[in-house]
Amino acid sequence: MTESPATLFIDGAWVPSSTGETRTITCPADGSEVGVVSEAGAEDVERAILAARAAFERGEWSGTPAAQRGDFLLRVADRLAERKDEFARAEAQDTGKRLVEAEGDMDDIASCFRYFGKIADQDPGRLVDAGDAAVISRVVREPVGVCGMITPWNFPLLQAAWKIAPALAAGNAFVLKPAELTPHTTMLMMEVLDELGLPKGVANLVLGDGGTVGAPLSSHPEIDLVSFTGGLVTGRKIAESAAKGIKKVALELGGKNPNVVFADADYEAALDNALNAGFLDSGLVCSAGTRLIIHESIAERFVDDLVARAEGIVMGGPFDESAETGPLISKAHREKVTDYVKRGVEAGARLRTGGHWGGPEHEKGFFYAPTVLDRCTRDNPAVIEEGFGPVITVETFSTEQEAIEIANHTEYGLAGAVWTSDAGTANRVSRALRHGTIWINDYHPYLPQAEWGGFKMSGFGRELGPTGLEEYTEAKHIYQNTEPAVSGWFPRKG
Repeated sequence: MTESPATLFIDGAWVPSSTGETRTITCPADGSEVGVVSEAGAEDVERAILAARAAFERGEWSGTPAAQRGDFLLRVADRLAERKDEFARAEAQDTGKRLVEAEGDMDDIASCFRYFGKIADQDPGRLVDAGDAAVISRVVREPVGVCGMITPWNFPLLQAAWKIAPALAAGNAFVLKPAELTPHTTMLMMEVLDELGLPKGVANLVLGDGGTVGAPLSSHPEIDLVSFTGGLVTGRKIAESAAKGIKKVALELGGKNPNVVFADADYEAALDNALNAGFLDSGLVCSAGTRLIIHESIAERFVDDLVARAEGIVMGGPFDESAETGPLISKAHREKVTDYVKRGVEAGARLRTGGHWGGPEHEKGFFYAPTVLDRCTRDNPAVIEEGFGPVITVETFSTEQEAIEIANHTEYGLAGAVWTSDAGTANRVSRALRHGTIWINDYHPYLPQAEWGGFKMSGFGRELGPTGLEEYTEAKHIYQNTEPAVSGWFPRKG
């Protein structure tokens, strides 16, 4: 057995797994070994949770003035910027995504820490008029306590940052479990938090699979909040488990996102962004615009052009400068995407391009060619299910109302887009779509200042924005009578 390396961060120290179990991390683009890390056991998770609880109860971090916590996050952002190249390479090797995409992720992560650093002390609470001059009534926000965080493999550190930054800004302690396939940048993040002086026990990192390591973060009595980003099936299990302990829960469970193109849209911009919507990061984006919903009058030409452009996309590894998109995360995931496309075709969709693993030059990696499925109907499994790969399905509409109905015909509700040159159409459709983020004449940008999250089966709770900070707090009402007196409800007798 390989000696267990000290890659778990518990109570301010790097330690090996108590079980001695390890996992070899490989790059999905070529199978090369990235590193060997420890797999935490139940004992390690227990230690991490109790360390976080002890740290929170000591109050060293939660008792730090909010402005100072904010300053700490700003220093984190600066350090991430200084080590951007190192972090980006680690992210690219773990995920297989192109280096330029990983570099963009690092910029977004630094921006996230800066945003929450700046607003950490901007909520002093509010005074409530009690209608009595002798009463001071105020509502304050306090940290929720110990947070369990479970993050996905497509944007490993970005999704972790969306949780870590507001949790620390609010004064919480946490235990983080990243996806088992992509641990290295979260390990680097723990290094940064530690070297900048975060009190021990406030930040804890446990590595391993969901059953052993993730499950206790939603069921343990010492966890006050669980935040999960990932798939619907696992999200349901987490919600059910957390409900037994009446824990706060925040879930971001993906989407089946409509990209609605009207006939009067800027054709070239809509076409270019349809590719961006569906194929950016190999389609491994929860908000990917994989449902192209296009007006029937331009559908044939648009789809022909989309297919031609998709066939020219170059696949390659993270450091291949000619590559425009990368691999899927694993063999198992590629098999899921393969089956998803197969079932879509069997249900009547027309395969226009893709539907295969790539050429001989891609044999060492888990590549899947950009794929377009035309002539799709609402009941096609490729339209209904979140395929989570570089696959775009095409549906058509004739009226504005039909476009809205098709776009909302999904159990998910994370994001969507509307392409039109008519301001009235843009306003009506964007307001009618039941999705948490709507872009008009654009696709994919987000802002740390604006809330992110979904409707329906895409989850509940919000990340980013002021609400993203509030998720990690509890509201407390403090009612102070400055002139205490006998109430007289139960007078003395005799």
